[in-house]
Amino acid sequence: MLRSVAVVAQDPMAPFEFGVVCEVFGVDRTDDGVPAFDFTVCTEDPQRPVVMAGGATLTVEHGLEACADADLVAVPSGPMDTLPSPAVLDVVRAAVGRGAYVLSVCSGAFTVAAAGVLSGGQCSTHWRYADALARAYPDIEVDADALYTQNGTIITSAGTAAGIDACLSLVRVEWGSEVTARIARRMVVAPHRDGGQRQFIERPVPQESGETSTRELLQWLGDTLDQPHTVSSMAKRQHMSTRSFARHFAAETGATPHQWLTRQRVLAAQQLLETSDASLDSVAESVGLASATLLRHHFTRVVGIAPSTYRRRFAAVP
Repeated sequence: MLRSVAVVAQDPMAPFEFGVVCEVFGVDRTDDGVPAFDFTVCTEDPQRPVVMAGGATLTVEHGLEACADADLVAVPSGPMDTLPSPAVLDVVRAAVGRGAYVLSVCSGAFTVAAAGVLSGGQCSTHWRYADALARAYPDIEVDADALYTQNGTIITSAGTAAGIDACLSLVRVEWGSEVTARIARRMVVAPHRDGGQRQFIERPVPQESGETSTRELLQWLGDTLDQPHTVSSMAKRQHMSTRSFARHFAAETGATPHQWLTRQRVLAAQQLLETSDASLDSVAESVGLASATLLRHHFTRVVGIAPSTYRRRFAAVP
């Protein structure tokens, strides 16, 4: 049963990610039927304040020995450009070795990965850092979509608020949905969120081609998404055979013509859902999809949530 939590504070530490772990596990809510967690913040050198983003520092009383028998070792954030200290890595390895939980938030995944306990497994981090993590640790499958992933007792979450999802998920496993709901209600958050990181990733119109003729085609397609386009019609515009065009297009953009068009239509639909109150049928027609049904299908597959859900979360129009 999860009863004791030790948080590893490292330079530089992100205040929000640290606060997420403190809020879920470090606040006394026994008056609301939530179990009391033995909560400790520790660092490698308690004589030196921990530097936090924004210019603040944190004074920590306990050294890393506080992690020795913790049921959960939490790593709210950590260095990405340099390796964590050997002492911190040993703490992570020891926790996994004795079957304790290890939970990271955002860049804390780099510390967990550096400890070598995720080899051959999956992990999550903020979508902006996913490629860097995958390059640094090619033996780990980095999921840039998931809000959090779990491999045995190791839980890694995406950026910032996704840490709430990961922490509450662990509470649900260890203490059940009722305790989880009580904590979430006090925090004024959802006990569980649907979808993944894809709904939050900014998707600017890609500059995917190095050839002028292909760039011009992509620009034209982007300006005429509401019109029907086929591989044959695009090939004709480029004065190429269908087979040669499809091969050339994939080499230039990394996607088939159909995949590229669908992605651009979904991107355009996202912008319309954010900035207009047009019906789903109207949005679908505007971006070149035949119906709201087809829009829902492609939008959910690409973004991870339904267009109506996306509009509720991100619409600028009341």
